[in-house]
Amino acid sequence: MRIDKFLWSTRYFKTRNIASTACKKGHVKINGQTVKPGREVYPMDDIIVRKNQIDFKLTVLDIPKSRVGAKLVDIYRKDTTPKEAFEHNELLQYSKDYYRKKGIGRPTKKDRREIDEFLDAPELGDTSERPGALNTPKDEEE
Repeated sequence: MRIDKFLWSTRYFKTRNIASTACKKGHVKINGQTVKPGREVYPMDDIIVRKNQIDFKLTVLDIPKSRVGAKLVDIYRKDTTPKEAFEHNELLQYSKDYYRKKGIGRPTKKDRREIDEFLDAPELGDTSERPGALNTPKDEEE
């Protein structure tokens, strides 16, 4: 069976066209070699599929006749993806969570408070009191 058809039938890609495109872009490797969509897959081949910034590693156990149901996928492949790959992706999601591009609307309430705290913080060497500025111990003694 062709690699693009195998990845489609084992539900790694929604359509066979998307699977073919991934192969053409070099996101699919069999036994360490980048492959074209027409490359044949045999049992016990090791496949690495790069999808959503995760390198999925799987071993072919058997070749399906056609697209299989989600519950039957484990009959045809063994997923050997390390947990570190998913943890790394989760950390990336947390880092992107608060990122807002410039010009994406008004600041949120939290953003506004952080801006106010930044603007109201006393500068180094500034002894004048401003409303909302934090008092230092020297100011309290006088």
